[in-house]
Amino acid sequence: MDDTEKAVLDPQKAKVKLKADNVDICYPPVFQSGGKFDLRPGAVSNDDYLYYDATGVIICAIGSRYNSYCSNVARTYLIDAKDVQGKAYKVLLKAQEAAISALKPGNPVNAAYKAAIEVVQRDGPELLPHLTKSAGTGIGIEFRESGLSLNARNDKCLKAGMAFNVSLGFQNLQVQTSNPKTQNFSLLLADTVVIKDKGPENATGVSSKVYTDVAYSFNEEEEKEEKSKPKAEVNGIESGFSKATLRSDNQEMTKEEQRRQHQAELARQKNEETARRLASGGIGTGDGHGSSKTSTEMVAYKNVDDIPFLRELMIQVDTKNDAVLVPIYGIMVPFHIATIKSVTSQHDGGNSYIRIIFNVPGTGFNVNYTPTMKFPSSIYVKEISFRSKDQRHINQVVQMIKSHRRSVAMKESERAERATLVTQEKLQLSKTKPTRLTDLWIRPVFGGRGRKMTGTLEAHHNGFRYSTMRAQERVDIMYQNIKHAFFQPAEKEMITLLHFHLHNHIMVGTKKTKDVQFYVEVMDVVQTLGGSRRSMYDPDEIEEEQQERDRKNKINAEFQGFVKRVTELWEQPHLKDFELEFDIPFRELGFHGVPFKATAFIVPTVNCLVELVEIPFLVITISEIEIVNLERVGLGQKAFDMAVVFKDFKREVLRIDAIPSSSLDGIKEWLNSMDIKYYESRMNLNWRPILKTITDDPDKFIEDGGWEFLNMEASDSDMENSQESDQGYEPSDIEEESESDDEDSEDESLVESDEDEEEEDDSEEEGKTWDELELEARNADKENGDESDSEEERRRRKVKAAGKSRVSDIRGSRGMSAKRHKVR
Repeated sequence: MDDTEKAVLDPQKAKVKLKADNVDICYPPVFQSGGKFDLRPGAVSNDDYLYYDATGVIICAIGSRYNSYCSNVARTYLIDAKDVQGKAYKVLLKAQEAAISALKPGNPVNAAYKAAIEVVQRDGPELLPHLTKSAGTGIGIEFRESGLSLNARNDKCLKAGMAFNVSLGFQNLQVQTSNPKTQNFSLLLADTVVIKDKGPENATGVSSKVYTDVAYSFNEEEEKEEKSKPKAEVNGIESGFSKATLRSDNQEMTKEEQRRQHQAELARQKNEETARRLASGGIGTGDGHGSSKTSTEMVAYKNVDDIPFLRELMIQVDTKNDAVLVPIYGIMVPFHIATIKSVTSQHDGGNSYIRIIFNVPGTGFNVNYTPTMKFPSSIYVKEISFRSKDQRHINQVVQMIKSHRRSVAMKESERAERATLVTQEKLQLSKTKPTRLTDLWIRPVFGGRGRKMTGTLEAHHNGFRYSTMRAQERVDIMYQNIKHAFFQPAEKEMITLLHFHLHNHIMVGTKKTKDVQFYVEVMDVVQTLGGSRRSMYDPDEIEEEQQERDRKNKINAEFQGFVKRVTELWEQPHLKDFELEFDIPFRELGFHGVPFKATAFIVPTVNCLVELVEIPFLVITISEIEIVNLERVGLGQKAFDMAVVFKDFKREVLRIDAIPSSSLDGIKEWLNSMDIKYYESRMNLNWRPILKTITDDPDKFIEDGGWEFLNMEASDSDMENSQESDQGYEPSDIEEESESDDEDSEDESLVESDEDEEEEDDSEEEGKTWDELELEARNADKENGDESDSEEERRRRKVKAAGKSRVSDIRGSRGMSAKRHKVR
């Protein structure tokens, strides 16, 4: 599909004298085979390989656009076709030719489809139910003119100048074969036809569709040999062979089994490799290709004579030499701005005070402070205070010291970063005109204010040079320092880019980086402020889309040409040892995930796993991966995480979070194809202590089986075995006692519930009236007596009432015991 699209966009490959800027595709070319066919206009190619075995059918459909006008052609190719397939194709060819012949000025539109139906009814009536519901549509600036559909109901009149996409096919036909991929097949023919005064003209008739030109036979000799073999041999050996090779019913299971076997072998190899590396002490690796620079010392003035002479003894800030001059005993004493920790001012009455505090040892300051390391036994000034009546001067000095201290700290951090850089060779400019790419943006961007400018990337003798109109904005990238180079054309992104991942850091402006990218925006990011929506049929909208496609194709072609010329340069003898090449990401293998803070589309390449659009960039070298652990994998999970463990155990484990579960099988297949061992776990692991344990005691890690502690299947089987062994220690009599106790409790509960229900029923039947309740209240008052009654009378009433209640309890208990005995 990709090759066909490139051929359409480049007319020179077809030996056609057309401008490439005027040519585009209507839709991505569609190729269908292997029993999976879709004859609808919106069909797309799948990711399966082209299938061309015996009795196979291949459908090819291509749509191109010239000066905004569309055309379409579709052909069907037959491989070792059987009689049923050959007959169906010949009937379809006659029906399409009849439909094209009916497109004459003055005829109704439905005449084309009716002519096709007549041919099918006459030559192959059994094929009529499989015929498409229309013979195509009108075509022009739009690929499908909805009002000019070639169906049986459209009675509009045909006129000269009209153009049609005459597309006719048979869907879901069956043929008796032992191969399930060829049992189901479809046929399709399509041409672009223009109606002229004399009749129809087939604009795509150059592509032959005669049966002898589209039917191919590869197995004529094999068929003769098979006919000469005896039946026993065919029924025995060959039938067994077909069963062994096809196994279409268990194809998915077979892939999973093969993947598991391969992963088991990778686990053994990985543990052996890790054991050898740990035994040799190779825990960490580095990329250093040269010596690093040392940091500079803090020196304000090299000589006393360099100190400026000041008539007035006032605090001064020398920004040129990064010094603060303070008067002490009538002499101006300089202090480097980096020695100052803080400066404050205070106003009290008519006087103002300034207090300067210095960095001294023992105050929690950085232990790598240069004066402390150089003069460990010296005495340091901790602070100095001055008094002044000029409040304005004090405020000015404080502000100058603070601002200059910040700027020097930034310069010092940049100097420290540059000190860790590896010394690079000098760029050797090309003697001839270098290969260049213009109007590029760079990431990371140069610092500083002002309008950002585009630059030019040039390929010289031993490296690239990127420069803008400003002299200070220049970056050199040596070929020797390039670890990976990527070219990513704009497909579903807004940019086309070249990306270089380096061995050692370089400085881009004031930033230290290992990734440098040059890109061009293929589409202007604009927002329409008007309230009205634009129609998809608006000519202006169609023209804008065409211009955007032309711009994208032009930029991609320019980048492609630059990459091709640079690749030729890298093949020269003095650069062959670097083994440089441009990787192109495989979008069909990509997946969404969160490598840092935002969701990004992560794409594999031949040597890496990359994400080159969002900042920060992600570049993982496949050869540096030790293992991959897929975490939070389980039923019901919508997403999972990926933990990438590197061979350098001192390097942090890289996590890619929130990967959709639909991408799990694709990632497993890719990891397996790249010979990367992966494990699965149901929870996230804390990798820092795990790696620390490995580095602290490598021998113990190797003795315990290496990475097999991550094998979830093995741990599950161990748990099942332990549960079975634990069950053997449980006494049998405990279960019987518990069961009998449960039965007793259930019987008692049933009895009590029955009695409670009967009591509730009695209470409901013997509901008391208000008069009865008032009578009970009076009797209760009599029992309690008045306040004037003596304690003896009250005690006598309580004893009497208690005796009555005891008798009623005895009666109730007898009745209940009898009732319970009866139930039992």
